[in-house]
Amino acid sequence: MRMLDEIFGSKTVTPDRFPHAAQDIAPGPDGALQKVVLGGGCFWCVEAVYLQLDGIEKVVSGYAGGDASTADYRTVCTGMTGHAEVVEITYDPAKITYGEILKVFFALAHDPTQLNRQGNDVGTQYRSAIFYADLEQKAVAEGYIAQVNKAGLFDKPIVTTLEPLVEFFVGEDYHQNYAANNPYQPYIMHLAAPKVEKTRKHYADRLKGE
Repeated sequence: MRMLDEIFGSKTVTPDRFPHAAQDIAPGPDGALQKVVLGGGCFWCVEAVYLQLDGIEKVVSGYAGGDASTADYRTVCTGMTGHAEVVEITYDPAKITYGEILKVFFALAHDPTQLNRQGNDVGTQYRSAIFYADLEQKAVAEGYIAQVNKAGLFDKPIVTTLEPLVEFFVGEDYHQNYAANNPYQPYIMHLAAPKVEKTRKHYADRLKGE
């Protein structure tokens, strides 16, 4: 847990102190699944957090922010593509809302005060970003950032960017469900596993059934 606290270099704030979203997106009349694309540093860690939550139907690791010609891991790692490592989350809004997903994003999945980095992962590909699919997603995200800023939960300002989602590019197969498939990889043990445990502790009533 010490290494996780080092990444979260601002105040150590428990997730229960984060506000619920005052503005949210209601489920559609047809009960259709919805999607959100988030960048919070290494996609392995962000994916591992969300896969545990009830209502999350699928999480896909990939890239957004650049074009198709550079949407591969080796090229994205140069930090010169405009891409961010992201996850595309497909969710059931009757079970978990967009606003609740944002709360987890800011409270637990990453540190939104680190500019173009998460801990030792440095570069624009690790930026904190919300890629909004429409103006409603953008408005809710703007509102939630304002709520968190007003609550004074961090010592440093939130640097999360709001970027229009032009296209999401699926990452390589070996990146998918990486933390679960590689539990003893040192990066996963030191960075992803503590976030998984923190999710289980603070969202015990929101976890998927076994």
